Amino acid sequence: MMKVKAMKDKWGRDIDYLRLSLTDRCNLRCRYCMPEAVDSVGHDAVLRYEEILTVCRAALALGIDRFKITGGEPLVRKGALSFMAVLKALPGIRSVTLTTNGILLKKALPDLIRLGVDGINISLDTLDAGQYAALTGGGSLHTVVQALEAAAAENVNVKVNAVLLKETVPQLLALARLAQDLPVDVRFIELMPIGYGTSLPGLSADEALVRLKGAYPDLKETAERRGNGPASYYASAVLQGRIGFIAANTHAFCRTCNRLRLTSTGFLKPCLCYDDGVDLRALLRSGRPDTEIQALLQQALAEAIEDKPAKHCFAERKEISEHKTMNQIGG
Repeated sequence: MMKVKAMKDKWGRDIDYLRLSLTDRCNLRCRYCMPEAVDSVGHDAVLRYEEILTVCRAALALGIDRFKITGGEPLVRKGALSFMAVLKALPGIRSVTLTTNGILLKKALPDLIRLGVDGINISLDTLDAGQYAALTGGGSLHTVVQALEAAAAENVNVKVNAVLLKETVPQLLALARLAQDLPVDVRFIELMPIGYGTSLPGLSADEALVRLKGAYPDLKETAERRGNGPASYYASAVLQGRIGFIAANTHAFCRTCNRLRLTSTGFLKPCLCYDDGVDLRALLRSGRPDTEIQALLQQALAEAIEDKPAKHCFAERKEISEHKTMNQIGG
């Protein structure tokens, strides 16, 4: 199949990446995401897998060929692996990757390898078992580390995502050492002022980098692109992987943003911090013929790309109109 050229938004950016949230549900209660039980949306409100695939086909027709599977925790949704296998097999797909908290990953890993997953991001903010349990509402660090090691041993493209929190500063070097001991990338992510993230103290990427250079004096930025997203990567002679930073607050990467987000309820978001977008679920369930729905979806996606804002507003928090939690939006 001939590759379709990605659409450009009005700012000249190629939009070729769609993050797909399969569910708002999660088996952890991370403090900056959903630290307490929140009402989950009803099953009827969540897009069926066939509906998500219909959106993906429309996206592929516009040159969007990179897909990230997120949640909540995507692996808690029944049938997630079968859905990913069908998605991966669609003509024109360039990559299908997964973001997970790792609790269910070890069991899912053989199926993920069989379907040809292009990468797995594992959320892991600390390697202190007690602190991990406190941050996640009782999660098992041992379970996640086992899954991480198993994935690395199978030569899966693994990235560890660690949110930069004040309380986990003593864990920076321990987390970085994962990239020394294993062929994985460790990415430090500035805490975004969305949902519960507005109430917690974070750490800047620059502050973290200063601390890491104390342990790795030869740490130097590279020009590598090692995934779909905006991370900047640093290499050291003693590291098997890379150290990465996603610094949305202090080093905004909006001028190279290439993504859209689809929530589990079918709301298409051009930018994380604004509560603007398009209700694709209404289109999908409009009762129109399939060919008409496909055309309308392509039109809606094209309009969302055209209307994508120039930048987020994290620096002007009063301008943030998105007040849902990250599990409701899609991580």
